[in-house]
Amino acid sequence: MIEFSSARRARVTPIAAIARRVVHAGLVFAAAGAAAQATDPSTTLREVTVTGDSDNTPAPYAGGQMSRGSGLGMLGNTSVMNSPFSSTGFTSELIQNQQARTIGEVLANDPSVRLATAAGGFSEDITVRGFNIAGGDVGLNGLYGLTSSSRVPTEIVERIDLLKGPGTLINGIPPGGSIGGSINVLTKRATDEPLTRVGIGYIGKSQYGASVDLGRRFGEAKEWGIRVNGAFRDGEASVDNGKQQVGVGAIGLDYRGSRLRWSLDAYTQREDIEGFRPQIGFQPTLRALPAPPDSRANWYPGTTLKLKDDVVTSRIEYDITDRITAYAGIGYREGTAEQMFPSTTTAMDGLGNFSLRNGYYDSYSKTTSADIGVRGHFATGSVAHTVVVSASDLEQELGNFYVASTGTVRSSIYNPSALPIVTGARLDPQLASKAHNYSIAIADTMSFANDRVLLTLGLRDQTVDLKNFSTTTGLRTASYEQSATSPLAGIVFKATDKVSIYGNYTKGLTRGGVAPTTARNAGEVFPPYQSEQYEAGVKVDWGTIMTTASVFQISRPNSLTDPTTNVYSFDGEQRNRGVELAAYGEPVRGLRLMGGITFNDAKVTRAAQYVGNDAYGVPDRTFNLGVDWDVPGVPGLSLNGRVIYTDSVWASNANTVSIPSWTRFDVGARYSTRLAGKGLVLRAGIENLADKNVWLVSSNNYLTMSAPRTFVLSAAMDF
Repeated sequence: MIEFSSARRARVTPIAAIARRVVHAGLVFAAAGAAAQATDPSTTLREVTVTGDSDNTPAPYAGGQMSRGSGLGMLGNTSVMNSPFSSTGFTSELIQNQQARTIGEVLANDPSVRLATAAGGFSEDITVRGFNIAGGDVGLNGLYGLTSSSRVPTEIVERIDLLKGPGTLINGIPPGGSIGGSINVLTKRATDEPLTRVGIGYIGKSQYGASVDLGRRFGEAKEWGIRVNGAFRDGEASVDNGKQQVGVGAIGLDYRGSRLRWSLDAYTQREDIEGFRPQIGFQPTLRALPAPPDSRANWYPGTTLKLKDDVVTSRIEYDITDRITAYAGIGYREGTAEQMFPSTTTAMDGLGNFSLRNGYYDSYSKTTSADIGVRGHFATGSVAHTVVVSASDLEQELGNFYVASTGTVRSSIYNPSALPIVTGARLDPQLASKAHNYSIAIADTMSFANDRVLLTLGLRDQTVDLKNFSTTTGLRTASYEQSATSPLAGIVFKATDKVSIYGNYTKGLTRGGVAPTTARNAGEVFPPYQSEQYEAGVKVDWGTIMTTASVFQISRPNSLTDPTTNVYSFDGEQRNRGVELAAYGEPVRGLRLMGGITFNDAKVTRAAQYVGNDAYGVPDRTFNLGVDWDVPGVPGLSLNGRVIYTDSVWASNANTVSIPSWTRFDVGARYSTRLAGKGLVLRAGIENLADKNVWLVSSNNYLTMSAPRTFVLSAAMDF
């Protein structure tokens, strides 16, 4: 049941108040656990389903490309077979061998994931189960709001965890309210073996780069660790006459004691792009899109983009007893974007023609994100429990500045015109909004029948406090503070040690909007709205290959403006139903496979119009197959290939314009050897081997182009 409350709560400032609530709950919880043990001192407590976060990283599965488990937010690291969700973890080995530059390129290995944008654009739009995941909704070591809103570089990443479906209960509400899935990246940690790795690389057309990765552990038990990563790339990449300069630097410190585990991470990310990949809207009356131009074409010549992100975050865990662990994390991020931002005044027609103006669009964001909780194990009779009480807090300030050119020009995607000159002064971005998302949650994973049945129940009470401001006057234009409760029910039945049948029901939460000035109810504030998921599936571990099959349904309210009444509301709804089949592992020694197929049925189920139409941008079928093969008789040589198929999609909910299906082929090779006694790995790859030029449609109904054929070369040596 959804509960909304407009009553003002006592003004509790974020972290201190949350800490008081959780510590109080933790003391009650600890007392309950102690009482349960006192009642039956002979009770033997079993390890149920989860482990802590810092020192219990799931081991790689057969083949090394995927992990045996993944992080489930407040539920901790959970093995695939014990998880009531469809969840996966991509390893650093896969990231390195595929020469992925961003996390989106890694996630694209999953058939339920698609990229709605290509390399070289403003941002990396990722869709999961047909719903977009905003760039700022990617978690960093369990905390939202600490990654770039544009893209996350793999240089800082040790593992990428993907949970499909709404993750509000286990992670809290993301800043952008994404509900298709939850993505969390874990930063690199020093391993027991010293690491000194230097790499060089090339990305076609003519972008060169270098990287360094250093790791050491110190102390009698190697309890202290430090990991340093740096990377720099510069040159022309995927857009003709464009230039992309990328710099990333990261440091990770950690301590792992018998009861205390602590980490500190800091990273900086810089991008300077001249000629970023364009996107464009199209006229709603079109019945066919113009033929896609060359993938390297830039129909907004002269655009620039500068991105800066600086982040620091820390996490700590302490085992109060052998059965009770307290944890907390906090992080801060500052990000800025400066861009030359063309916008169409007349949308693209069927011949590829349009009118546009130019402008400066600059922005900043400041985010503080934290969580705190207590996790513990106890038993009541024959039932073992893992109970978690957790709270999260996120405060985010956004600002922007925009000034447009006074003139417009006619242009074309095939023969672009020079951008109009912007004569207005370029001023500093001003405050546009302040958001405060805070919540408290409790979950209990119960184990029955000698761990054959695992039942997880949980609730999260989430409050969203949002204030919007005029960037010209500084006055508040709209605000609200509303609450909602998001439930979770998940069950796993382990038919055998190798077969798990699971199901879940959960709700996602997205902060509501404000009616635009063009609507009859301009300024009306809408409370947070909830999405709903039902899912069931089966997982089978065959020893060297893991197979999964699942069915799901996600329903999400949509905003709309009634064409008759001109009233803005959230009365629309999109419902995505699907079937997912996937497999990964090493069925034969030296042959690693990863693949699957997803069937989608995405419909507009409520709207002022288009009811019954297919939802735009969601393909009916997607297919992936990746192969990595060690060549017999040639030690160190491996060949790899990947096929990604995406069915045709509608470019709008009107279902009048479609984008044809397309298939992408990637091939590559690597050779591991030794040079002067040092380990050396050479890698080569070709992405989009056939050089397909295809339209992509993003979640905001804009079109952009796929990336062209791209050569990627690298060499890494361990000293």
